[in-house]
Amino acid sequence: MKKVKRRAWAALVIALAVALGMCVYVCRFANEHDQWVSFSANQHIYSGGALTIGTVTDRNGVELAGSADGARTYAADAATRIACLHAVGDTGGNIGTGALTAFANRLAGYSVVGGVSGTGGTVTLSIDERLNRVAYEALAGRSGAVLLCDYTTGELLCMVSSPSYDPLVGFDADNSYYDGVYLNRALSAAYAPGSVFKLVTLAAALENIDDLYARSFVCTGSTEVDGNTITCSGVHGAQTIEQALANSCNCAFAELSLELGGGTLEAYAARFGLTESQSINGIATAAGSFEAAADGSAELAWSGIGQSTDLVCPVTFLRYVSAIANGGVAAGQSLLSGEGGGGDRLLSADTADKLRSMMNYNVVYAYGTDRFPGLTLCAKSGTAEVGDGSSHAWFAGFLDDTEHPYAFVVVVEHGGGGLSNAGPVANAVLQAAVAG
Repeated sequence: MKKVKRRAWAALVIALAVALGMCVYVCRFANEHDQWVSFSANQHIYSGGALTIGTVTDRNGVELAGSADGARTYAADAATRIACLHAVGDTGGNIGTGALTAFANRLAGYSVVGGVSGTGGTVTLSIDERLNRVAYEALAGRSGAVLLCDYTTGELLCMVSSPSYDPLVGFDADNSYYDGVYLNRALSAAYAPGSVFKLVTLAAALENIDDLYARSFVCTGSTEVDGNTITCSGVHGAQTIEQALANSCNCAFAELSLELGGGTLEAYAARFGLTESQSINGIATAAGSFEAAADGSAELAWSGIGQSTDLVCPVTFLRYVSAIANGGVAAGQSLLSGEGGGGDRLLSADTADKLRSMMNYNVVYAYGTDRFPGLTLCAKSGTAEVGDGSSHAWFAGFLDDTEHPYAFVVVVEHGGGGLSNAGPVANAVLQAAVAG
């Protein structure tokens, strides 16, 4: 009898263990089934770490990646392959932001009920490969990032990271030009923003300083803060706030930063999403940073100008300028066609309208409309000094044009002046986008 009881208890324990194991399996399957399918060791759909089924197209149906005879294929045109590499991905899965990695389940045609499709699925990206080609050519071999979106939907129409390479040819790993080639600088890098950050400081000033428009900001070429000298790019004399932004006057924005305080500026950077990672179709973007330096300090003055330890991810700043263009609402960003929309209110409509007006003033009275023929442009340039003595060139803004609701960000690493170096890249892409 004792032996029967022992066997019964043993059978019960085994049954409970099996039941517990099944519960764990079901729970893990419910939470991780898509990851199991897209795991690169799945030889049903991967070969040598490369996803071998599924098709990636641009928004117009141009095939950017396909498959044939169990191998990955790419676009027929080499310029397209290079310009779209970071949007599509490489054969080894080294570019995590690429569609071949980020959207592997869709490309596998996977569903919980049906499993993996024999021919795979199609992923239609929101980008226009033609605009990517224009942007990559305009960068002319320089490292950096170019982004263009529809600010009413959030769809990314152009996303280029440089350097790039032809995935069918490869690259020379010993050539320093290709350092960081797998990094998507548009989504996964953060840079010192320089004077484009003045749009953040300005937003805070518009909402917290009542007499901002009545003030006169006097620039003598430099100002002393806590025993340190804040230098400016020129001697601007007495200016209105509109003129101070157009002149990109460090003295004026140092004054505003000190008055607003580090806590306020930090709160605005966080409110606009500039200090945290965002998610675009499940792809995590690089987080930026803003450290609230001590009130009254030179570091606080520099941080409000976009220097000090400030860092901003290009696509996150695109979200911010898109909100300015879109009445204060940042539409949900997307790399998949037809999947943008929704969004968050970052600014009041009144603040957004004031920023839009002053950004257009920049172009008309400071940059020159002849640089951007036929475009109703609202923009801000930035020249961000970095530790090696060079400067990153920034140019960010949008078209105030309901028929062409495009916002953009261009960053050229170590490119020098923002207007003269990043500005022409933005113009080339915008002209191509408007031409259709």
